[in-house]
Formats: sequence, C-alpha cells, structure tokens
Amino acid sequence: MKIIVCGAGPVGTGIARQLASEDNNVIVIDSSPEQIQRLNEYLDVSAVVGFPSYPDVLEDAGAANTEMIIAVTTSDEVNMIICQVAHSVFNIPIKIARIRNKSYLDAAWKDLYRHDHLPIDFIISPEKEVAKAIINRLHVPGAMNSIPFVNGRLKAIEVRCTGNCPSAGSSISSIKEEYPHLKMSVLGINRGGQLIVPQNGEEKILGGDELFFVADSEYVQEIMTIFGHEEKEARRVVIIGGGNIGFFIAEELENEKHGSINAKLIELNKERAEYIASRLPSTRVINGNSLDQEILFESNIESTETVIAVTNDDEVNILSCLLAKRFGTQRAFALVNKGRSYNPLVTSLGIDVTINPREMTVSSILQHTRKGKVSAAHSICGGKAEVIENEIVHHSTAIGMNINDLELPASVKIGAIFRDNEIIIPDDKTVIAEKDHVIILALISQIRKVDKIFSARLDYF
Repeated sequence: MKIIVCGAGPVGTGIARQLASEDNNVIVIDSSPEQIQRLNEYLDVSAVVGFPSYPDVLEDAGAANTEMIIAVTTSDEVNMIICQVAHSVFNIPIKIARIRNKSYLDAAWKDLYRHDHLPIDFIISPEKEVAKAIINRLHVPGAMNSIPFVNGRLKAIEVRCTGNCPSAGSSISSIKEEYPHLKMSVLGINRGGQLIVPQNGEEKILGGDELFFVADSEYVQEIMTIFGHEEKEARRVVIIGGGNIGFFIAEELENEKHGSINAKLIELNKERAEYIASRLPSTRVINGNSLDQEILFESNIESTETVIAVTNDDEVNILSCLLAKRFGTQRAFALVNKGRSYNPLVTSLGIDVTINPREMTVSSILQHTRKGKVSAAHSICGGKAEVIENEIVHHSTAIGMNINDLELPASVKIGAIFRDNEIIIPDDKTVIAEKDHVIILALISQIRKVDKIFSARLDYF
C-alpha cells in the first residue's frame, strides 16, 4: 500500500516506522528540513520537505496514485486542509486526520466531516483515546491495560503476576483444568522484555510475568484473583492536570457513574481551573501545584484509592504519583510520553500503570491500514505486537477451515471467537465461520501474514 504521512513529529515518525516495517511504500512530508533529515537517517521511507497541505508538495510526493493519507501535523486546521486537498485534487480514497481541539470533536458538529463537506474518513483524537484507555483500566482494578472488544463482551487484559500469585508455577493448561468454567485464553507472556506466545498450554506462569489474556468480560474479576489481584474498583480518584485528557477523564466519570465516584482535579493554571469547575459541577477542582504537599493534602490524597497524573510534563506526572503513593494512595497512573525510555525506571519506582499516548495514537491509525475487516487493533508490549479484532467477511479465505489448517505462524495466536452472541475459546479443531469476530495476538513481523490469511479471496473482487 502507498501511504503519505503528513507530519514528522513523534506520532508521524512512529506511524511511518510501523508502516515501513510492514513493507508499505511510505512517504513522509514535513516542513522541517531537520526532521526530514533525521527520518532519512533512521527509517527506510521516502521523505519530502515542504508544507504538507500545499497541492504541489502533495503532487511531488506522489499523491495522484496514493491509497491513503494520514495527517498528523501539530495543527488541526492544517490536518483538515490536507484531507480536503487530498480528496478534491487527488481523490485519495482513505483520509485520516488527528484532531485535538475539543470543539471540533463535539457530536453536535459530526456532519461537518461528511464527504460533501469536509471529507475526513477517520478522525483520531489522542486525548480521547488516552482518556478512554484510563477509564477502561479503572474498571479492572489491578490491570496494567484493559482493552474492550466486541462492544465490551470480551476484554484483553494485561496484568502483572504478583509475588503472591496463586497461579505462579502452574502451567496454562493446569489453570484451565482447575477453572474450567472460565472463558479465558492466555495470549502472551512478557517475561524479562521478551514476548512469549504460548501455543500448547505447557508454558508455566512465573512470578513477575506480565500476562496478556482475553476473556469473557463476565469472568474478568474472578480471573484477576487467580493472578494475585483482588483490588476493589476505585471510588475516590484524584486527577492531576486539567488539560484535554484530564478534562475528558473527569467528564466521563461524571457521565458514567452519575456521581458515585468522588473525583477531584488539581490544575496549576487558575483560569483553566475556573473553566473546568464551571463545566464539571460534580468534580471538585483545586487550583495549585501537584508537587506541593499542602495541595495534595487538600485533595485528601491519603484516602484516595487512585491518582491519575496526566499533565503535559512527564517528570511532574512521575513525581506527583510517587508523592501520592508515599502519602497513602493505593494506585498511581502516570502519563509518560517518553514511555520506552522511562518505563523500566517508572515500574521499579512503584508506579502501577504508565500510559504512552503516542503508542495509542499509532494503534488507532494503524487499524485502518489493515486488510480485511479489522474492527480494532491495539499495540502492546512497547509496539512488539498487536491484539486485533478481525471480523470474518463473506468470501474470506479462512471460512470453513479449522485453526490448525490455517497454518498460523508460531508467534500468532487466536484467543477467542465471538459467534452468534456466544463466546468460544477455540482449540485447533475449531472451524472459522462467516461473521465470526476473531481476537488475535500477533507479533508485528507477522501482521501481513495475518492480513493475508483472513482477507477475502481475490476472485471475490
């Protein structure tokens, strides 16, 4: 696939790197010669210096025969114009734009993005993606990650097997034998930075392992206890940072729980704090510095179950979480943009969950580059693998084949199938049927093979 990426910042670079590793023809446009030179040195992509909304720059990049354009510059308005030019001048079929301003995302203006108005096929909002991911984790206490599939009927969970984990030393097959009623499958094990994809059930769970499992949402809490987590869902939450992410989280908590969660928000900027207080009547807003002990005590941090630090400063987020835990907070979530650099350090310091917005944005965009009908795709384990929800369409090559006959690579695993409102934990003899929703874990190097296995036959077209 030929894809133009507009914007060579951290997100654009991450997208280009991922797409290039999957043998796509990638062209990156950015107005900064320094950014383009850096790309040329480190990535196997074509790079063009120029303003990416200019028609002549897009033409020089080969827009006339491009299948997809991804606009992730720092400006919402430039991203919108890029999509308009791509549609009106070059008729590019798929147009994706990163939109961050809350006003543009209001449901009241959704008709703005119709093809006869402003032709954007998919809008990516990093702040909303991060807020949703944090809310999902809050609902599964103890989880490092929680990803809903099939409208929430299934969840893929990342959890650290604690030192008192009841299942430590047990094989995956023995856990299934002990708890036969649980609809659960272990997709992967992150052990010492290496991702293991278990195939035969003989792999043992060790203390300190980070597990990725997919399960019927009804059984997730029970499964968490098997892996050493019996935490209760938080009812007292402190949000640090009143930017778009903090605002979205507080707003969602107000809407979702109708006030049953006691949420407080600490914001340094007085004007912003006043604005949030006027918009969110059920959230107590405190104007002050989250690194100030008096401000933390004013928020009753010692009796808070979860603190969520989402300022735009990694160091403030990390230090705020460490202070909160020192004063009695049970769990701490930190937004860390420099995720790959800081993750090992942050985990060892006792911060429970780190969130990397760049990886989430890349995941949101990459699902639209997949062949077949991919309902969702989420990057895990620092971008080493993806968990995918693939709907089996009419004339897919996989229909009528059992899993063994699919000849999946060893680093690919089907964990669950949703069929006719039922959840199936498959074995090698399970036959794939049309309209199945299949949950798959695959290493990045095998994504194209997965696309090929589950795509429609060529003669269908």
